[in-house]
Amino acid sequence: MAIAFPYKEKTTEGVGNTFVPDFDFEPISDAQALFTEEQLPKAAHEPVIAVGIMSQPILKFQLHGDFRCAQTKEHYTGSFSAELVAGKIQFENHYFDELVFEPQQKDAVFELKDVTIGIEFHWERREHQQFQGALRVIIDNDTLWAINDIASEDYLYSVIASEMSATASLEFLKAHAVISRSWLLAPMWNKPKSESHLAQQNTSDDTLIKWYERDAHQLFDVCADDHCQRYQGIARARTLLVRQAIDETRGEVLVYKGEICDARFSKSCGGVSELFESCWADEHHDYLTPVRDDASYGELPDLTVEENAERWIRTSPDAFCNTSDQQILSQVLNQYDQETQDFYRWKVQYSTEQLSELLKKRSGIDFGTVVDLIPIERGASGRLTKLQIIGTKRTLIIGKELEIRKWLSESHLHSSAFVVDKTTDGFVLTGAGWGHGVGLCQIGAAVMGAKGYTYDQILKHYFRGATLNAAY
Repeated sequence: MAIAFPYKEKTTEGVGNTFVPDFDFEPISDAQALFTEEQLPKAAHEPVIAVGIMSQPILKFQLHGDFRCAQTKEHYTGSFSAELVAGKIQFENHYFDELVFEPQQKDAVFELKDVTIGIEFHWERREHQQFQGALRVIIDNDTLWAINDIASEDYLYSVIASEMSATASLEFLKAHAVISRSWLLAPMWNKPKSESHLAQQNTSDDTLIKWYERDAHQLFDVCADDHCQRYQGIARARTLLVRQAIDETRGEVLVYKGEICDARFSKSCGGVSELFESCWADEHHDYLTPVRDDASYGELPDLTVEENAERWIRTSPDAFCNTSDQQILSQVLNQYDQETQDFYRWKVQYSTEQLSELLKKRSGIDFGTVVDLIPIERGASGRLTKLQIIGTKRTLIIGKELEIRKWLSESHLHSSAFVVDKTTDGFVLTGAGWGHGVGLCQIGAAVMGAKGYTYDQILKHYFRGATLNAAY
């Protein structure tokens, strides 16, 4: 598992969500200008992390190159399988509690068959994927997990190319390298939280509030899919530009008040970034404030007010992420991401019958015939954090944003920033953005990179008050 990091005691001050521009976009001649004078306590070594790739009762894998098994002390090359039999891992007619295959050559890789990516999203599919580092097979109840133990920088080579096209601009890739590294290291470095971030709150029979967090994983540090960060093997990480972005930012993280930032990102903020607490645990991070995604610093309306949110969502304000430039979009979005269209502003239409059946299928609750969808509470970007569903059999307030998106789509609605129009035979949802909207807006940041902004300027735009620092 991951190595432990030192931490400093966390301090808090008064919080608020008022947008106050605190810098301009004058060129910064030296990225070191963003580094703090007081450095973080550095780790002695680059951390090795555990990535959960897939789980199956039978795992099929291929070892390309020389691998040594820690349990059998033998060397292996070729195709193999491991099967869960009577609570043990059956491998080569022997039984084990765990198997670890360690590469003995620098270029040795292992391949896993039929890895599912985009789990529960509309782009879900299976791939054969190859990985560097060690392959660890463990037992979890009635299945086997394939876990990749890998150095953090090698992990990031794949993440940056998996999250977006590896042909994106260097400055955008460098900015993403920093936030992906920050997100990865934050829980390992910072003081552990006593409360779990995986939570469900039933405040009454009429309310269900639920959110999902990374510490749902107990067997490994991060998973390989969209729940954490996309990590899809070495095939997408072979471009020189990706390696340059990682190498030129090696060890760099975003820091705020002595802690590594819990840096988040989504595809498109829809014009304004969202607060952390609108999507996950009820805790505020000063560096994740609502940011208008442009350079003009125009007045930011209070989008928690329903009338303002409706006006904002029904129009198409200027923003970095408000682009139809296919060249930039093709750099940001992998091929399957480009199957999503109209991400800045979009519409979804359901008949009353379709919506009623969809809600029953996705929530497991029989609302009867849906009568209305009523916005109850919105976050700083206009995203709904509470939505009331009124049916002939049941009325319920649900949240947070991901739960709303999961219930109102066969996979996931683009975002929860939407307004509802009732028609004679159904409902029309008009929405903004793609994803939760917290932190860096990937499409907006890509546009900034194309316009000539440097990676430190991109980071300073989306993470107000945070500074660059070296973790190792």
